Amino acid sequence: MKNILVLCTGNSCRSQIAHGYLEYFAKDRAKIYSAGVETHGVNPKAVQTMLEDGIDISHHTSNNVLEYVDIDFDFIITVCDNAKERCPYFPSRALQFHHNFSDPAKAIGTEEEIKNEFARVRNEIKIFSNKFIEDHINL
Repeated sequence: MKNILVLCTGNSCRSQIAHGYLEYFAKDRAKIYSAGVETHGVNPKAVQTMLEDGIDISHHTSNNVLEYVDIDFDFIITVCDNAKERCPYFPSRALQFHHNFSDPAKAIGTEEEIKNEFARVRNEIKIFSNKFIEDHINL
């Protein structure tokens, strides 16, 4: 079984959404972890947008990357530029991947516009996560 770490700034939105989709697509072929260089708590709008696509991440917790220094990761995926730049170094042979997704938590506008931005980013992360599992786990 492969270990995958998804890393973002606050482990609140993008990394949580990716965690949910990677887990969904990998099934029992990978163990997924998500963390942040800070912890901001799981964003309720991230939970809601995932529920709208049939995935429950309400049980997820917001974790700091330093909690996982003893895990031998096969893959580390950063999902925002800030996390890529600020991530503390920890020894790992993991293959590293990066994709900067927009932060839906920073969306402004009406409730409907914010909801649409969460859905847009969620859908981008879903496509990325599915392709990642196909390319690296379902070999």
